[in-house]
Amino acid sequence: MALRGYLHEVGSTYNRADGTGSPAAKLLRGALPVFEPHIPAAYLIKGSAGNGAGAFVPWVSFFDPDETDTATRGMYVVYLFAEDMKTVSLSLNQGVTELQKAFGTRKAQELLRSEAAAIRNAFSSEKAVGLVDAIDLGGRPGLPRAYEAGNILARVYEIASLPGEEVLKADLRRIIALYQDALVLREELRSTTRDVITTIKQESTGERMDPLLHFAPKSDSEYVQRITGRMIKKSRKHETLVRRYGDFFKRAGFDAGTNRYPRDIVARKGGEEWLIEAKVVRRGNVSHAVREAIGQLATYAFLLYEADEQPRRMALFSEAIGDLYVRLLTHQGIASVWPTEDGWAGSPEAVTAGLAEKEVESGAI
Repeated sequence: MALRGYLHEVGSTYNRADGTGSPAAKLLRGALPVFEPHIPAAYLIKGSAGNGAGAFVPWVSFFDPDETDTATRGMYVVYLFAEDMKTVSLSLNQGVTELQKAFGTRKAQELLRSEAAAIRNAFSSEKAVGLVDAIDLGGRPGLPRAYEAGNILARVYEIASLPGEEVLKADLRRIIALYQDALVLREELRSTTRDVITTIKQESTGERMDPLLHFAPKSDSEYVQRITGRMIKKSRKHETLVRRYGDFFKRAGFDAGTNRYPRDIVARKGGEEWLIEAKVVRRGNVSHAVREAIGQLATYAFLLYEADEQPRRMALFSEAIGDLYVRLLTHQGIASVWPTEDGWAGSPEAVTAGLAEKEVESGAI
């Protein structure tokens, strides 16, 4: 389903009185396949029509998993349908629930408004062109008013006159990009401006020891693995990217495992074994992600496999890396894959092996 059709269907058919088992409520909970092609592969997607009783303001949210995985805390992007279902706001917003527990409802909303204003004012003026700093969801006490308080920047649409599909896609990409900028600005404000930023940060999880950090050679043919106390942190974006690609792998007929640490994915099909390293491209730094993938694949292939049993290698990225880096990886004997709006694209060897659905267009930057 297209974005325009989805937003119109929810906006024109949702009725809180119908409860959470209505077709519109089910459509909200089934938001993943509609929006997955249009946001970074590592993001989490969740739609809600409420728990128990129907929500006054149903929503579809997009979470950077390194920031949050819930609408109760942190910063996220969300489509918020107004109580009268006449408008839907694509909002860069903030969670309130954990703030309310810490400070009470009134103070929490004051803090949200203050923080939203501080982050909004830290953007350059051109970043906010065409966006609004206030949304009207009906003003009902509770979560609707908290969503209004938490809004940083938003694009508001009339359900009866939604823009075309390409405009909706471009707006979503724009707000997602602002989300990443806002996360950086918020942390700058947190460290440089006293008492401006009070939102609760998610605790870090998922630390694991990397057994390949240090190797001491005893001879040309023997290595002693030295395990140290140093820990490495796996990004939640990274884990989400691996999980999503794993879903495609199953459909493509591969036997794949993600429990062969430190390898991200090991896959087999037709007698071939693939060693796969997943990399999140952070803030557009493709070069860094590619270099890391080359280094780790070379290290793991050399240290974890016998010389006469070398696996084929592939690098999985959270976004397109451009023709230059595709060719660089191919030169190194590494296939490459990344998500698109239509599925998974990749280098010619990746497509031939069934690791991707379509080949990269020649000449891409």
